[in-house]
Amino acid sequence: MFKTTIAAVAAAIALAPAAALAGPYVNVETNAGWVGDDYTAATTDLHVGYEGDAGAASYYVQAGPAIVAVDGQDTDTQFSGKAGIGFPVSEAIGVYGEMSFLTADDEDDFGLGGKLGVKYNF
Repeated sequence: MFKTTIAAVAAAIALAPAAALAGPYVNVETNAGWVGDDYTAATTDLHVGYEGDAGAASYYVQAGPAIVAVDGQDTDTQFSGKAGIGFPVSEAIGVYGEMSFLTADDEDDFGLGGKLGVKYNF
């Protein structure tokens, strides 16, 4: 049942036209890892979020369950989220940043992440 729901949400997102207006959204994303040809783990986020503009800047916040599948271990469900902001420096250059988190069974393993970037449009 749960897998069917995930598949239905993913299909709806893939077939839906891109929204031109800011507001609520659903984001399903899987990040997987390998070392050489050895699969190590995958985390699938099932997030609900909101995006908008604040002056020239754009922002988003999203959170929801995260299904963590580590090779050779039982699948675990945690809670994860992200928040990001971006703004133009010029017509061709924009900068952005994102902060993310992932809970864990052991509070010492609480995961935090961040990214900063510059995007150049040709």
